[in-house]
Amino acid sequence: MKPKDLEKFEKLLYEKRQRLLKNAQQTLESEMTLDSADLPDEMDLASSEYLQSFQFRLRGRERSFLSKIDKALEKIKDGSFGVCEECSEPISPKRLEARPETSMCIKCKEEQEREESQFSE
Repeated sequence: MKPKDLEKFEKLLYEKRQRLLKNAQQTLESEMTLDSADLPDEMDLASSEYLQSFQFRLRGRERSFLSKIDKALEKIKDGSFGVCEECSEPISPKRLEARPETSMCIKCKEEQEREESQFSE
């Protein structure tokens, strides 16, 4: 991969990383406080607890996504970015444009998803 392309993907990954960290910080500062004095009845409290639980699950998914971004940034540094972890073939530029944090080519990813769907049936 050309150095110019690597720089572009590195910038995209850092931007995604910053957005995730900003969202996490915002959640900690404003959305994770639950004061029963602000909620007049049990229904309001239950609704707020549900929303808070949803926020925690969402942040958990973002934490996993952040890990993928960090891994992709490491790959840029070590020279293995853009190579499928399964088959060692290059990942298509279009796939990297859409998901620069990906670690698999589309063929291997589809195979993985097919295998996962067989276990969930």
